[in-house]
Amino acid sequence: MRVMTAIAVAAGLLSAGLASQVSAEPKVYAYPSSANYCPAGLQPVTLGGAICCGTPNQTMTYAEVKAHPVQRRHRVVTPRRSARVPCPVGTKGCSYN
Repeated sequence: MRVMTAIAVAAGLLSAGLASQVSAEPKVYAYPSSANYCPAGLQPVTLGGAICCGTPNQTMTYAEVKAHPVQRRHRVVTPRRSARVPCPVGTKGCSYN
């Protein structure tokens, strides 16, 4: 009985491994361009960093996939205040605003 169980487990793992390799096809992204020099029915795509003609199997472009979903926050620059108290020339004392 143990031998049959071991064979069944091994067959299950083997088939799961083969199924993942079969479904692992390369991701082909559409390449946005203003001109299409590809033959009829094809469009510019990126495959492994190279631009060629084909049909994309992904809905987004490569740039959209790599873009981070959170926008960067810009730091607000505040003007520096002087550590000295303004004391105009010719007045008696300093004014504290």
